[in-house]
Amino acid sequence: MKVSDSNSLRLETRALRYLARREHSRYELEKKLSAHEQSDQVLSEVLDRLEQQGYLSTERFAEQTSRTRRPRFGSQRIVHELKEKGVDVAHIASLLPDLKETDLEIARQIWQKKFGTPPRDLKERGRQMRFLTGRGFSPEIIRKVLLQAEKDAQ
Repeated sequence: MKVSDSNSLRLETRALRYLARREHSRYELEKKLSAHEQSDQVLSEVLDRLEQQGYLSTERFAEQTSRTRRPRFGSQRIVHELKEKGVDVAHIASLLPDLKETDLEIARQIWQKKFGTPPRDLKERGRQMRFLTGRGFSPEIIRKVLLQAEKDAQ
């Protein structure tokens, strides 16, 4: 057995341990494994092999991430996180319609849990808007949530 073969096997074992805990994007796994392997070629071969065997799937990672983050965050925040983790635009574009479709309902649920009552003044309104913006909701969605809350309170 050559040294590069043993390094490759060791690296693949480490990668499988990471993947056993949770899904990873190729970019994310590459970053974690690069600390343990100097050769970019060996690292790339290991990642290619894992993808061919079905252990590493960026599509599966993107779907799982959007599904687990959905109850707490808006589509803008989820898209940003996926981009940061190296998910390509095509995968994100395939998830976006479903995310956008449920944005309003998720924003209402999050707002209801956090605040429950419409803002009393402009300061409170700003605070609620900033909170929802930080959670990744668009200004249009936030405006709809607050308008509906004000209508419901009347």
